[in-house]
Amino acid sequence: MAVAFFDTEPFSRNKAIAFVFISAVLWSTNGLFIKIIDLGPLTIVGVRSAIAAAMMIALFNKNLRFNLSFPQVAGAVAYSVTIILFVTATKMTTAANVVFLHYTTPVFTALLGAWLLRERVSRFDWLIMSIVMGGIALFFLDEFTVGGLWGNIMAIISAVTFAFMILFLRLQKSGSTLETIIIGNLITAVVCSYSIIQDPPTAIDWLPLLYMGTIQIGLSFIMYCTAIKYLAALDAVLIQTIEPLLNPIWVFLVIGETPGMWALIGGGVVLCAVTARDVYQGRRNRKANQIA
Repeated sequence: MAVAFFDTEPFSRNKAIAFVFISAVLWSTNGLFIKIIDLGPLTIVGVRSAIAAAMMIALFNKNLRFNLSFPQVAGAVAYSVTIILFVTATKMTTAANVVFLHYTTPVFTALLGAWLLRERVSRFDWLIMSIVMGGIALFFLDEFTVGGLWGNIMAIISAVTFAFMILFLRLQKSGSTLETIIIGNLITAVVCSYSIIQDPPTAIDWLPLLYMGTIQIGLSFIMYCTAIKYLAALDAVLIQTIEPLLNPIWVFLVIGETPGMWALIGGGVVLCAVTARDVYQGRRNRKANQIA
């Protein structure tokens, strides 16, 4: 019954939009829960991934196809590295810094696609990349601790590794994104197992961890992977912009964390530049499809 709900034909555009919107809102709570759980980042990401993988397998076990191809495994490894870096960075610097820096993923995807998939990078992409790099530089003008500096660096690297994950997903001609996410979560749980043993969750930690594993990661990725097949890229991009906007708001409202002035300016530059690039690319793709 669960599979039927998520993948019923015909899948309307309104339902797809709702799924992506809900996914973006759930993702936006990531920073808040990472901040309020008093555990090390590896324990948080490891337990969360174990719960998410178990949920996905339980719901879709009869429909899963693990071919363990190079793109599937490489995409899973890239996913694992991404979420480990993202959670660790969020513990070290502000949630706003991490989510805005991570939002540069589409630009890195375009550049890496030129190398890995032999895709052409337009002059407009190079212009956007220059603007994004300028925005990133602004994050490092605020007063920061050594931990904050490394948190910013980890957030940027997580954007690059997530771009690799996206490219490896695209290399899977008939593969499913869900299998890659499941393998990535299993890898993460194994890699972080030592930290979980050394720094186990307490009774009070389990409720937010269960939310993160089942809802914030498990449900959101199931909904996103289902809906994205029925939604234009431009629509998905505009809806997903909700995540970097809401993420720092939740953290500010609950724990009062505020990013520095230069980080806010840099975040605004990154958000506007990446969104403009994706809107432009989405319109180009739509016109190309209409001509074809």
